[in-house]
Amino acid sequence: MQRASRLKRELSLLTMEPPPGITCWQKENRLDELRAQILGGADTPYEKGIFNLEIVVPERYPFEPPKIRFLTPIYHPNIDSAGRICLDVLKLPPKGAWRPSLNISTLLTSIQLLMAEPNPDDPLMADISSEYKSNRPLFLLNAKEWTEKHARQ
Repeated sequence: MQRASRLKRELSLLTMEPPPGITCWQKENRLDELRAQILGGADTPYEKGIFNLEIVVPERYPFEPPKIRFLTPIYHPNIDSAGRICLDVLKLPPKGAWRPSLNISTLLTSIQLLMAEPNPDDPLMADISSEYKSNRPLFLLNAKEWTEKHARQ
């Protein structure tokens, strides 16, 4: 019951006051399955891209973080080819930083920040991470090409 009322509150807030560049909605009126879109930030290789995400809300939410993954392919050191995201707030402690006080809006904003500022020291994609560290122009070119190919409407 707690999960349902909290999710309704969060979704209503996301609809009324969405964070800049982020939209989120229920999939087929199911509370445990959401979809989100994040617009690629200005001055990033993802600029003008629209990235779709899937959010699966577990039974124990907010005591357990939602599972969030990219449905749109993205060239990024912290996001793998299955769309999984390496981000501390998406994992339970002790390895992660999820807290019940966080919400879906906060998570989506954190993902948007991660897109703009990759963390090459905690990669899911080692090859992209080393390219990001050693050859930034090539990384930016590849990320822009992927955005053009996969994230333009």
